[in-house]
Amino acid sequence: MDKLLERITIDPQRRSGKPCIRNFRITVYDILDMLASGMSFDEILEDYPTLTREDILAALRYAADREHKTTVVQMSA
Repeated sequence: MDKLLERITIDPQRRSGKPCIRNFRITVYDILDMLASGMSFDEILEDYPTLTREDILAALRYAADREHKTTVVQMSA
């Protein structure tokens, strides 16, 4: 397993089972949303001092991995 992905935790009791960073309440989605809104790594780290650069990279790795595993299902008409 990719070392970065070890930072992603899923606990049904935390944030409704959404993928989180190191058992914090910060989800992968939260980080991706911040990046998509134009925040830099440094801005995110300033707003969330418990996070590290590796945590942000882990969120990106997780999203990339999920996208890579996405399959298209053909629906018959």
